[in-house]
Amino acid sequence: MKYENLLERFLTYVQVNTRSDETSSTTPSTQSQVEFAQNILIPEMKQVGLENIYYLPNGFAIGTLPANDPRLTRKIGFISHMDTADFNAEGVNPQIIQNYDGADIRLGESGYTLSPSDFPNLSNYKGQTLVTTDGTTLLGADDKSGIAEIMTAIEYLHQHPEIKHCEIRVGFGPDEEIGVGADKFDAEDFDVDFAYTVDGGPLGELQYETFSAASAELTFKGRNVHPGTAKDQMINALQLAIDFHAQLPADDRPEKTEGYQGFYHLMKIEGTVEEAKASYIIRDFETPAFEERKALMEAIAHQMNQEFGSERVLLTLADQYYNMKQVIEKDMTPVTIAKEVMESLEIQPIIEPIRGGTDGSKISFMGIPTPNIFAGGENMHGRFEYVSLETMEKAVDVIVGIASFQR
Repeated sequence: MKYENLLERFLTYVQVNTRSDETSSTTPSTQSQVEFAQNILIPEMKQVGLENIYYLPNGFAIGTLPANDPRLTRKIGFISHMDTADFNAEGVNPQIIQNYDGADIRLGESGYTLSPSDFPNLSNYKGQTLVTTDGTTLLGADDKSGIAEIMTAIEYLHQHPEIKHCEIRVGFGPDEEIGVGADKFDAEDFDVDFAYTVDGGPLGELQYETFSAASAELTFKGRNVHPGTAKDQMINALQLAIDFHAQLPADDRPEKTEGYQGFYHLMKIEGTVEEAKASYIIRDFETPAFEERKALMEAIAHQMNQEFGSERVLLTLADQYYNMKQVIEKDMTPVTIAKEVMESLEIQPIIEPIRGGTDGSKISFMGIPTPNIFAGGENMHGRFEYVSLETMEKAVDVIVGIASFQR
């Protein structure tokens, strides 16, 4: 279905820089997210018909659309995040490509081109309206497409009271991209039977499995002496970092894994002969394999320290989130409803694991089962990001269908 305000709403959102900051100690991590919520989203939440609207200290803007049929007692939440990823988000200047012809798309005057030869999924959108970047920024469809879709669905339901729907709770939150936004989510306050993050990619995505995730921070303690007299005296901290990494399984890296395969991902390494630091993320779907990955890192550090007879390798592991399947598979109602709604709209559900996480990963373990549904973005987190207006419209259709589902 065509929705009058969807595109304009989305374009307004993406032109506001709401990039999060992983070095910040505040929540939200950037003031721009606070201002976006208070100055743009909350006024619009009132305009589209939401009630009991408030902004929490945790950075979530919350609102309710009351049920308009007392027989529909289910309460459903829809959640999207305000922040964008670690890429230039200042001066977003979207391009609108109408009736896309399947050819290369020039991204403004940046010198970059969005090409089907590089990104084959572009071929799926021939004849559709695409929104792209101008090549100098990301777009921000992750996840402002989700916010725009939720807001548009609420507006449509408010304008069409003949569509009977249950109570809907809406939550727009901060800092998903840096993995901390949902840590302070107030599940008791949100008070729904289940929810959906509208934060997926292409048409039809319906996901209730994510990685379990941990971070690993390593410090390597060296001993620096003149290289000319270094034999049996120097301990090169950078070499320790290399030796540690070499003991991890060589093929367990993101660039060599897919599907249900987990990995170790070296994110950063820096230092000197005297001291070096390395940061990893650890990912796996199954709990035993996840625990084995962490245990291997501990074993390598322990063995290296044993060989030196001192603590030269310091390891700090921290769990970040867990596979939400562990919660959702106990009651598949939210997945079943979304699947039936998509099929009724002639959308083929794509039920695959997320090789990443969503706010739903954490919220599910807080007591609200929260699978993820598509929002439309492709090539997210960079200059080649784009989204199809037609896919966004179908996401709105799905949200409306879930809210009005009557079985």
